[in-house]
Amino acid sequence: MTIRELLDGIKKLDLVLPEFQREYVWEREQAKQLLVSLLRGYPTGSLLVWKTDRPPDIKNSAIDRERIGSTSVILDGQQRLTTLYLFTRGEIPPYYTAADIQNDPRDLYFDLESGEFQYYQTVRMQANPTWVQVVECFRPEPLNVFEIARTKAGPDQDPFQLAQVYNNNLNRLRNVLEKDYPIQTVPSNANIDDAIDVFDRVNSLGTKLTDAELALAHVTGKWPHARRVMKEKLAELDHRHFYFDLTFLVRSLTGVVKGRALFETIHDTEAGQVEEGWSRLNKFLDYLVSILPRHGHINSTQDLNTTNVLVPAVVYLARHDGKFASDQELRRFLHWMYAASVWSRYTSQTDQRLDHDLSIIVRADEPWAELVDAIVEQRGRIEVKPADLEGRGTQHPLYRMLYVLAKRRGAADWFNGLPLDTNIGKSYDIHSHHIFPTSLLYEGGRYSVDNHLHKKIVNEIANRAFLIDETNLELTNRPPAEYLEEIRTRYPGALEKQFIPIDPALWSLDAYEGFLGQRRKLIADAFNELMASLSTDLQPQRDQSLAELARGGENATVEFKSSLRWDVRESRVNKDLEKVVAKTIAGFLNVEGGVLLVGVADDGTVLGLRKDFETVLHQNRDGFQSHLTAMVSTFLGAEFVPYLRISFEDADGKTACIVRVTQSPRPVFLADRGEKEFYIRAGNTTRPLDMEAMHSYIGMHWEA
Repeated sequence: MTIRELLDGIKKLDLVLPEFQREYVWEREQAKQLLVSLLRGYPTGSLLVWKTDRPPDIKNSAIDRERIGSTSVILDGQQRLTTLYLFTRGEIPPYYTAADIQNDPRDLYFDLESGEFQYYQTVRMQANPTWVQVVECFRPEPLNVFEIARTKAGPDQDPFQLAQVYNNNLNRLRNVLEKDYPIQTVPSNANIDDAIDVFDRVNSLGTKLTDAELALAHVTGKWPHARRVMKEKLAELDHRHFYFDLTFLVRSLTGVVKGRALFETIHDTEAGQVEEGWSRLNKFLDYLVSILPRHGHINSTQDLNTTNVLVPAVVYLARHDGKFASDQELRRFLHWMYAASVWSRYTSQTDQRLDHDLSIIVRADEPWAELVDAIVEQRGRIEVKPADLEGRGTQHPLYRMLYVLAKRRGAADWFNGLPLDTNIGKSYDIHSHHIFPTSLLYEGGRYSVDNHLHKKIVNEIANRAFLIDETNLELTNRPPAEYLEEIRTRYPGALEKQFIPIDPALWSLDAYEGFLGQRRKLIADAFNELMASLSTDLQPQRDQSLAELARGGENATVEFKSSLRWDVRESRVNKDLEKVVAKTIAGFLNVEGGVLLVGVADDGTVLGLRKDFETVLHQNRDGFQSHLTAMVSTFLGAEFVPYLRISFEDADGKTACIVRVTQSPRPVFLADRGEKEFYIRAGNTTRPLDMEAMHSYIGMHWEA
């Protein structure tokens, strides 16, 4: 069936959308790329429909209930069909209302001259008649390409030849409606439960490529042996108890080659760079898995909350001759890694936070103090308090950290004396032991197995110790008052090395919660003492100079702007430029801070602020700073000015402004013409979030 026939089916209510489908959620870039793919003849997938004479509830009641025979219900492909309907019919399909369209893509334009698609840009399109809104290209009445050609033709151009080019490109676009679109059909004997099951399988259990898999496909296209070589490396590292996956390797390779965490940045890398990057990464991984057990007491990736905490280490090694510059630099890394693990630095917003952190590593010779500051900005602190352990179970990062702390203290098994800080084979696997057996705690009604809060107390981290498998089985249900005294006599110091309170009065079942309180404090104190020992000589990172920042280029934490309000192209004051600067500041405030250079071109050339100075009241640095501060107050609010530190530096006789921004403790909105907008920093760009994405981001970023 052609695309035209499918869209006609939607118009005539032959093709309908069930109520259980979500709304139109495609981003505008996805909508644009669908047209790009169709114009180029690329595959865009297939549709899945359910033909039934008993259709379920239909969105917007857009169905002909008097129809005789079956109706086709869309199970998969509605985002594509909706996009095509919006572009080619210029209106919302009958199964939606305007409120259902979260990101309306209909201001997409098509260049009749180049065949390029782009969303409307005033400077680029206002005076160029070849840029035509896509919906206009599909109107029944054809565009007058000859009139457009006469308007566009220069003195040495033939309007007729231009019109032929325009007409050919226009016809190529219009002909996408005649393309056949593959359709898969769920048979009519399926019921609603079957249809929803298919819908769920297609949307939840499909085999859509992840970003990492797509990046690996690009890498393999240039280096055919990449997948095999990477899998061989994974198997080799498995034998050393470091269990990585292809996603980690591709992410690390991207970091080595591009200094970025975003997978798409490696897509266009040349084959030689990829292979050379892998050769280096191979050595860095061998180095890391050698030093982590010895210096960090990380004997396996199972000791880490996430392997993502090793990606910054890999990128650091790529820029420092494959090793830590000194013992102190290694200790600084461990200090950061423990903090990042305990405080779940990469549990959410992984791509964004990793890209931010890698940008710091790329531009700073000694990045670890600044990276720790980012965690403090995110979580408020890195020290652990006893209350942080209350009710926390084995899935919490502090559980893995407890194991690391015990190994650093030289902890050994309580019955055979074997050290825990070693991999001694499967028969001696380390197990998590309940110090107070659960069966004893649940006996006599002290705690109820049916009470969720009781289960958290019984199974929390403070009731766990680490023993080898055989010892764990030997202890079974023995009360701690009985066996802890035996351990203290047999192996003096063994209890203290696992932070067990040594007051026998706390070992009775009646004293269980007192035991937990004391052990939480011992664990928290041990972590904080370790972190203090690793950071004794860490000093605050000095501010980079204008020259250093300009030389480092734009990234997740650095942005350049040529001017604040002087439009070089139009030789006039342009207040729209002020909003662009305010957007960047808002983006930094809403993420984890950054540095904005005003008076610096995209390539790092210092242009200066002479023209900007001439447009403000006192025509000097003070006047510029006053205007900038007032502008921030207007767009963002005066309460956010304290999170900006404004200074000026000269280079080659030209002055630039440096705006250092720290993270805001609450969300920052940009107010403009009565509307509020929300921006974040993503990679080296500042982008807006729609309502749904904004609420999700705020909920994750400003955690209670």
